[in-house]
Amino acid sequence: MRNRIKILLYSVFCLGVSVSFSQQKKPNIIFIMADDLGWQDVGFMGSQWFETPNLDALAQESLVFTDAYMYPTCSPSRTALLTGKQSFRTGVYNVPVLEKGDSEHNIFSRWTVGLEHTMYAQPLKEAGYKSIHIGKWHVVGPNPKEEISYPFKKPLKQPANGNLDWLKEHKSAEIQQYYPTGKGFDENVGGTWWGDPARGYTKGYQSESGGYKAPFKNPFIKDKEDDEWLTDRLTDQAIDFINRNKKGPFFVNLHFYAPHRPTVPRSKGQYQRFLNKAPDSITGQGEKRLEEIAGYATMIASIDENVKRIFDYLDEQGLRENTLVVFTSDNGFNGLQSNTNTLRGAKGTVYEGGIRVPAFVNWKGKVDAGISGIPICGMDYFPTFLDLAQVKNYKDVLDGTSIVPVLKNESFKERPLFWHLASTYKNPPCSIIRKGDWKLIQFLNDGKVELYHLKEDLNESHNLAEVAQELVQELVAELTLWRKENNVPLPPVSILGH
Repeated sequence: MRNRIKILLYSVFCLGVSVSFSQQKKPNIIFIMADDLGWQDVGFMGSQWFETPNLDALAQESLVFTDAYMYPTCSPSRTALLTGKQSFRTGVYNVPVLEKGDSEHNIFSRWTVGLEHTMYAQPLKEAGYKSIHIGKWHVVGPNPKEEISYPFKKPLKQPANGNLDWLKEHKSAEIQQYYPTGKGFDENVGGTWWGDPARGYTKGYQSESGGYKAPFKNPFIKDKEDDEWLTDRLTDQAIDFINRNKKGPFFVNLHFYAPHRPTVPRSKGQYQRFLNKAPDSITGQGEKRLEEIAGYATMIASIDENVKRIFDYLDEQGLRENTLVVFTSDNGFNGLQSNTNTLRGAKGTVYEGGIRVPAFVNWKGKVDAGISGIPICGMDYFPTFLDLAQVKNYKDVLDGTSIVPVLKNESFKERPLFWHLASTYKNPPCSIIRKGDWKLIQFLNDGKVELYHLKEDLNESHNLAEVAQELVQELVAELTLWRKENNVPLPPVSILGH
């Protein structure tokens, strides 16, 4: 499969032109993140079933990261991205309403990111950037005040679909501190506590709109007469903001709700075409749950079309040469919508299908086209943005590493990546270390470990913990030291010292 991806992207090596980054003008930055888009739900990562011609073409002009990672669910991914911090620092380990078990075996998650945690919009504002958040936010809870008493005895809950009793308080100055405009962004369109766009409808996922077809019923999106499709509208907002701020520097935080469930077909014609399409024999896409995955494919096609709209506008305005664009996803695919035979697991799991995501960085004339196998994570973007904005005096904790050296074809010291998930969703609480091609999972309550060699076993089919005990000891020791040095909390019943 890696060979297949390399063949698909081979031509990118012929397109790169080494041009040094300009230190005279701060680049515009656009960060585009899809919701629940799997690693192989795009053509440039090997799918021959989903149709993403525009993203594939852009990937040929970009630096593609084959080993890009997030957390397995959206809340910790978005929190880590926006704060640059590991989950244990914010207490956001999972989506609270998905958590299972009791408070002895878990540390249940916060929903609201505390005010003490700075998000990247703030230092960028101080560096002269105008910024907007568009789309999914999900790092404030429906009732932030109930999160004061921590740790929690039970997982947090959320209001019923269609319930807007929370709205008045959320528009107050007190709660707006947790919203994009309270965290450094100049504007917010569509960002609230919602994890999916269907929450404005009493029938939720069963509604015809699902929040994707107008009216969107999102109280932070003003209705317009020409509204039709949510992804189109959010892209309109991005282009409008760029138009108003094109003298720059600007930062666009475009976090599409799509293709998160509910699955709503974009058009009948597209939907029928995917229903009639032969399955991809390698990934298995199109073989199961055909009606669901066909609808999902139309939502991905809509993202593909709208990303092209943004690039077309940048070209029209002569902005490409001073605008860096990141495209990625917040976690792996939802197993009810998509699949791939290449990776084990899906959204919510700690296996590669849950945490590995598609990613590329595009900066015309500045970032060489190519493929990088260097492992990167969501926490790396914050320090990267600071580097690009020439911010030298940021003082808060950052757990990621700037990838600007990778973008500049300079030496980059690879480091181990760590995850810490102290609550249960699809897997028991665990810590993870990926070092080189090795990935070790240590479960926090009973101490059991799993070890995989990702280069030889990307599907994580063979647990090598019993046959590579010396390596297990080394990686467990490094993981234990990391927890100890960072005072990482463990569930009460955990048998581990750290």
